[in-house]
Amino acid sequence: MSWLLFSFSGPVMWALSTHIDKYLVERYFKHGRVAVLLIFTALIDIAVLPFIGYYRPDAAAPGHEHIPLIILAGVLYMGAMHFYLGALRNEEASVVGAYFQATPLFGGLLAYLFLGETLTTRQLGGGALIVAGAALVSFQFRKRHGRFKPQLLLLMLACTFTIAVSSVIFNIFAIKADFWTTAFWTYTGEILYGIGLLTIGSVRREFAASLRANTGAILSVNAINELINFGGTLGARYALLLAPLGMVQAIGSTTPLLVFLFGVLITLFLPKLGRENLAPANLLQKGVASLLVVGGVILVSIGV
Repeated sequence: MSWLLFSFSGPVMWALSTHIDKYLVERYFKHGRVAVLLIFTALIDIAVLPFIGYYRPDAAAPGHEHIPLIILAGVLYMGAMHFYLGALRNEEASVVGAYFQATPLFGGLLAYLFLGETLTTRQLGGGALIVAGAALVSFQFRKRHGRFKPQLLLLMLACTFTIAVSSVIFNIFAIKADFWTTAFWTYTGEILYGIGLLTIGSVRREFAASLRANTGAILSVNAINELINFGGTLGARYALLLAPLGMVQAIGSTTPLLVFLFGVLITLFLPKLGRENLAPANLLQKGVASLLVVGGVILVSIGV
C-alpha cells in the first residue's frame, strides 16, 4: 500500500503550505502588496534552477518544441497564486483552501470544450457538490442576517480557473517532456512573472523595502514552503505510477479537510502562528462545506 502513503503526502504537504502562506501574508504583507511575496518566490526559483541543471543537464536543453508552452504554464501558475494570496490576506486558510478543489471542475469543463471529452452524470453531480461547498464557505452567517463574500469567490474562481488552464496546457503539450524538463521551464516561467512584477514601480519600491527589513525571514520561510510544495508534488506524481489517476485525485481531494484540521490544531497549540474561528457554528459550516467539496471531487475523479 505504498501508493497510499505517496498519495496522502500531496494533500498533507499542500495543507501545511496553505498555512505557511497564511503566516507569510499575515506577518509581512497584511497591509502591503502580496505581489511582493511572489517576487521572493521567483528569487527562490532562481536558486533552484542551477541544482536542476546540475542534476539533469539535459533538462535545460532548448530543443524541446513545447518549452514556450511549459513556460506559459509557469506564468499562469504564478498568476493563480497572485489571486490566491489576495484571497488569503482577508480570509482564514481553511476557507480559502476549500476552493482549490474547484480546479478539477474547471479542468473537466475545459477538457469538454477543447479536448472533446464527455462529462458523465456522476461528474456533473460532483461538480454541483463542489459549487455547493464553495458557496457555503463563501457565506458569512450572522445572528440576524448573512453576508455573501463575492470578493473571495471571484478571487478563488479566478485562481482555480487559471490553474485549470495551466493543467490543460500540460496535458496537451507538455506531457511528453519528463518531470525535470517540465520543472526547469516551469520555474523559468515563474521567474519571468517575478521580473514582470519588478517593472511596476510601486511594487519594486515595496519589494526593496521588504528586502531591507525582512530578507532572511521571508526567504527562509518561503524556501521551506517551496520545498514542502515540491515534496507534495513529487509524492502525488509518484503515486500516479503506482495507482489509478482517479484514486490519487480522490485522495488529493482531502486537502480542504486537512487544511481545516491543521487550522484547528494551530489555533489550539500554536496560536502565534495562525488563528481559525473555532466557534461551533463556524466549525460546522466549514466542516460541512469541506465534506461537500471532497465528495464532489471524488465523484468527478472516479473513472478518470
